Amino acid sequence: MSGNSWTRRQIAERLAADVPDGAYMNLGIGLPTLVSNYLPSDREIILHTENGMLGMGPEAEQGHIDPDLINAGKLPVTELPGASYFHHGDSFGMMRGGHLDLCVLGAFQVSETGDLSNWSTGAPDAIPAVGGAMDLAIGAKKVYVMMELASKDGRSKLVETCTYPLTGLACVDRLYTDRAIFELGPDGAAVIELVGETTVDELRELTGLALRDATSAAATQ
Repeated sequence: MSGNSWTRRQIAERLAADVPDGAYMNLGIGLPTLVSNYLPSDREIILHTENGMLGMGPEAEQGHIDPDLINAGKLPVTELPGASYFHHGDSFGMMRGGHLDLCVLGAFQVSETGDLSNWSTGAPDAIPAVGGAMDLAIGAKKVYVMMELASKDGRSKLVETCTYPLTGLACVDRLYTDRAIFELGPDGAAVIELVGETTVDELRELTGLALRDATSAAATQ
């Protein structure tokens, strides 16, 4: 940890610790793929990829890469014992049918009530379509997002109302960032864990939101 913030890998490691035993989970393209490297070895967690794989393992290391074994982001991955492969359409059927316990997505913006914007900023070089993110955001039983809390220009990516194109409405349950972890819902955002010496007041100033302090309640659970 650097000062009062986590690195991307530390965010992934912290999120991985919260994945329950027996969960069927999808990791979105980009930052969420890091989570596969930190899943607890004493839990059975089944990773699903939208390009048609169930039972994905951690990222493949150099010298042990199978060019035919990739995730939805085209990164080389490994397979665990019992892994299976299937048609892309069947994979989306699993996503849309509510068969995933959890998905982890990245985001450009998340609103305090759980709205998600994670596929386009409207820039000329933006991703041209939402892809499978919409299906995951609505189909999974729980949706976690991981991202840095502030953009490169210092603006909060946790906002009152998303200004980028929406992926899903009121779909994000929990937000993991480099400064804090938040629970989101119809009553707004609650801080459940702080990073380093970060304070809730500092987060309120950064986000401009009336964040609820639920750190004491979370610590007693």
